[in-house]
Amino acid sequence: MSAEANKTASRRLFEEGFGQGKTDVVDEFVAAATIVGPAPATAPGQRGAAGMKAAIATYRSAFPDLTARVEEQVAQGETVVSRWSATGTSTGSLQGIPPTGKQMTVVGVNIDKFEDGKVVWSWGLFDQLGLLVQLGVVPPPGG
Repeated sequence: MSAEANKTASRRLFEEGFGQGKTDVVDEFVAAATIVGPAPATAPGQRGAAGMKAAIATYRSAFPDLTARVEEQVAQGETVVSRWSATGTSTGSLQGIPPTGKQMTVVGVNIDKFEDGKVVWSWGLFDQLGLLVQLGVVPPPGG
């Protein structure tokens, strides 16, 4: 597939999957091969489409009003890099953290590697400390 088609697939996985909870997009664009990397790419200990669906369920359960937006993308060959942001309100527990009722905005970057139009490898990082500070779980640095 073209770099533009791969960018569209990465965008849809994030915005429709995480942002709207439409997990059918995972089946459409994630290969059975291993997906690796820190959240939100997969849930801890899970791989492939099941891992990505579990991660989506985890975050959508914690932040039911979650919105996700790809801010910028760069593609080269079969690799897509996406810079993204997400917002939501903590009304459900998140990996043992009880709901706080606070709103959060986080930013992150994902790198997706495609083969035949499907993600075969994904790696991502997001501002986990910023998330915890916004939720009031940890004090701000220097605070």
